[in-house]
Amino acid sequence: MNPASMLRETAPDEALLLQRLLARDEQALRLLHARYAKNLLGVVLRLVRDEALAQDVLQEAWLKVWLHIDSYDAERGRLFTWLARVCSNHAVDVLRSPRYRFHHQNRSLEVAGAERVPAPASFKPEHIGVRELAGQLKPRQREVIDLLYFGGCTHVEAAEELGIPLATVKTRARAALLVLATLAR
Repeated sequence: MNPASMLRETAPDEALLLQRLLARDEQALRLLHARYAKNLLGVVLRLVRDEALAQDVLQEAWLKVWLHIDSYDAERGRLFTWLARVCSNHAVDVLRSPRYRFHHQNRSLEVAGAERVPAPASFKPEHIGVRELAGQLKPRQREVIDLLYFGGCTHVEAAEELGIPLATVKTRARAALLVLATLAR
């Protein structure tokens, strides 16, 4: 049996529904949802103006309702009014959050009309500016960097190519990286 048909059959008044919610009756929450979700979505949608975001905000607001139902005071207004206030307050909190502002101000590349142009096969972003900086290294450091980073050799292959011990290749590479880091600043 779905919650909407249960609502029509049982039609509990707000006081009984509230008692059941305070007793942590999940079925009462389903009834509350069936009764008010559509209207509350409209309240949230008017504030956030985005269907997907409104659904998320409403879902989070239902959790707040469930966790804080004991703060509802029947003498201050109807249950729906309190629910609408919880939902609208949460929507405003979301709209004011830095996370929302960041995502709202940044458009996706598809929306912004960015072109997708494939990079040339020779393009290697990790090498931007490194070759010019490598020119400032000592000759022994430069030959190791040339083999390791531009030649695609492993440390072992570079050691064989240069005819030097593996530890020497690693030492020269480390020293070259420290110099490059200093030069890149």
